[in-house]
Amino acid sequence: MPCLSGKARCMVEPALQIEGLCKSFGSLVATDDLHLDIAPGEIHAIIGPNGAGKTTLISQLSGELRPDKGRIKFTGRDITSLSMPARATLGLARSFQITSIFSDFSALDNVALAVQARAGHSFHFWRPANKAAALRGPALHALERIGLGKRADEPAANLSHGEQRQLEIAMALATEPAVMLLDEPMAGMGQDETANMVEILQGLKSRHTIVLIEHDMDAVFALADRITVLVYGRAIATGRPEEIRANDAVRAAYLGTGDA
Repeated sequence: MPCLSGKARCMVEPALQIEGLCKSFGSLVATDDLHLDIAPGEIHAIIGPNGAGKTTLISQLSGELRPDKGRIKFTGRDITSLSMPARATLGLARSFQITSIFSDFSALDNVALAVQARAGHSFHFWRPANKAAALRGPALHALERIGLGKRADEPAANLSHGEQRQLEIAMALATEPAVMLLDEPMAGMGQDETANMVEILQGLKSRHTIVLIEHDMDAVFALADRITVLVYGRAIATGRPEEIRANDAVRAAYLGTGDA
């Protein structure tokens, strides 16, 4: 889809480029000929009603799912056929809609695993990894960046829900990503936890491109540089937050329904 705004932005090579992406599950079309450019350094939110194909899109970008048709480019390189680990090695990190941490491990252990995976080692060797300075240092740094430095030795199971979502962000950061794919990082959070996560993501923006799926519209409009609206797998609009708010088609299909 052509940019509705920011013509100068469109002249820069996209961090992610989606060209004619299609994905179906039987008769259900989840991604319908999607074209989208994600600019370097932006927070680009993907919104839409339940069943619009948002998580399916993220799964294709991360390599968890293969598209039926179309191409995905990462900083100009075609990565459509690459595996999820290969994309992660290039600098593409994903957090999941459902918290995916090792609850019996400490916060530091969890992030050390991510550092170790980035280095190409097996998770089976997590115990010595926690003690290795080359892995412990980056893990602590990632925890400090999202405000969990003082909770490094706390078992993940003892962290609050909001802190566990922060831990997931730290695990993604530990892989040194250029692009972060965040699937509802504020799901299940209270008002204070959401405000804290918004502040964390704003702080990451200068160093990472972020593709954000989120149902909390206050958070989306506070964070996003641009927003794409999906309905039945098709992008009906892409633009700055104020353009999306004013778009009649978007209001009719999504924002005006109250189903956020």
